[in-house]
Amino acid sequence: MRKTLWTKMAAAALVVLVFAFGACAETRNQWDGQRAKYVFVFIGDGLGLQQVNSAEVYKGSMDPQGSEPAIKKLTLSGLPVQGMITTYSTNSFITDSAPAATALASGYKTENGVIGMDATKTKKFTSVAKMAHDKGMRVGIITTVSLNHATPASYYASQASRNDYYEIGEQLIGSGFDYFAGGGIHQATGKKKDRKDLYDVAKEAGYSVLRTRDDILGAAPGTKLIAVNPVIDGSNAMPYDMDRTEKELSLAEFTKKGIELLDNPNGFFMMVEGGKIDWACHANDAASAIHDTLAFDESVKVAVDFAEAHPDETLIVVVGDHETGGMSIGFAGTQYETFFNKVSYQSESYESFDRKIAEFKKRPDAERTFDNMMPLINEVFGLKTASADERKALGEKAKAGDREAGKELAMVLSDLELGEVRAAYERSMQGEEERSKDEATYLLYGGYEPLSVKLTQILNQKSGIGWTTYAHTGIPVPIFAGGVGSDLFAGYYDNTDVAWKTMSIIGVN
Repeated sequence: MRKTLWTKMAAAALVVLVFAFGACAETRNQWDGQRAKYVFVFIGDGLGLQQVNSAEVYKGSMDPQGSEPAIKKLTLSGLPVQGMITTYSTNSFITDSAPAATALASGYKTENGVIGMDATKTKKFTSVAKMAHDKGMRVGIITTVSLNHATPASYYASQASRNDYYEIGEQLIGSGFDYFAGGGIHQATGKKKDRKDLYDVAKEAGYSVLRTRDDILGAAPGTKLIAVNPVIDGSNAMPYDMDRTEKELSLAEFTKKGIELLDNPNGFFMMVEGGKIDWACHANDAASAIHDTLAFDESVKVAVDFAEAHPDETLIVVVGDHETGGMSIGFAGTQYETFFNKVSYQSESYESFDRKIAEFKKRPDAERTFDNMMPLINEVFGLKTASADERKALGEKAKAGDREAGKELAMVLSDLELGEVRAAYERSMQGEEERSKDEATYLLYGGYEPLSVKLTQILNQKSGIGWTTYAHTGIPVPIFAGGVGSDLFAGYYDNTDVAWKTMSIIGVN
């Protein structure tokens, strides 16, 4: 019956959505109904409609029974209420994560780079998470990037610069929030590594700091916890989901554990960020972005399952803070065709392949050749080289109905692509300090490891996926909602309104 209730809500919400999009009245931010006891706010960093749809297309393309183009909707896109939000900051139509998250958390706009303060950097804002905590609700902050990164920080900190990681970490501990999980604390001993370790400060403040899968999953309800994924990178972020090992936790597992730890008679507020969707899109790595979007969606499913047991007490909001990369489903080279099944040939993220390049560069000069690199490229991206005669033979087999030959031919690098890969290989072998910083080079590689980014671009293009930038874009992003008060989230409005709606549904000012 609970599932039926949430399904029936979709029909009613559709009427609300149509009315909201057609109406000219100002956005409705006040909720007069029952207050939400359990609130989930999911933020897909860099999550535009393109990223959502690409994951849906990928799921549909990987269906062995599918003979015609068809998407498979995500849990988040199946939520009954949907809308769009604008994302601009006070000084740019293209926001960064700091003002975007500040708007979502506090209801006010600010400059790029500023956390939880106005553009003059003199007035501090109060986030909906802080209000919920003051009301007696337990609060959890979960992210796949570092815990003191821009998006999570906007829910507990006020800082003139998002790069003041140590000061933001101090505010993390000072917030008194009950559960921090996912990545670690970046620059925990300061930029110069000369300050007291914030993990020690956290322990003195009553937090348990756990770093293994068994310890985290075994934590008792009510524990004030900082749960750091067993594997973190140099930025104190979790690895991409496609690189995750069995000893680590998924975003969904961190979310499920958060529910267990936070559940209490006063309810809870939980913010969950899929932060590395953004990072993957910055690098134009569609495979990593899609897999992290799917992992993000699994965490939304955890909340939906919880809501089925608490249908009259739970609000779920899923939103992007901005779009990253200018991703498109469509590339000039494939015209009206897409081949998303080719995305599956990539077995690890660009970040993981960067490490393989670093190891390759340690080989003796005689072994450090392009021909010796090609087996690695084939292993990770499925791309291969073939002579003219080999291409011709594969083509003839494919025309005769040999599907395997057709698949193999589709992954062969064309002469143009091979030239681009060779050029990127030479750039990567030069070393970072020798690379040109001119505009043309940036347009080609965006400051990333040239070979890695070129390979992801070519695989994306073969799949029918395009990109316009290595940065953010200024287009509106989608928002999805379900549960108590979710009708408020239908329509087209500004990101600041998300905070006001959430505050009203919780019953805080």
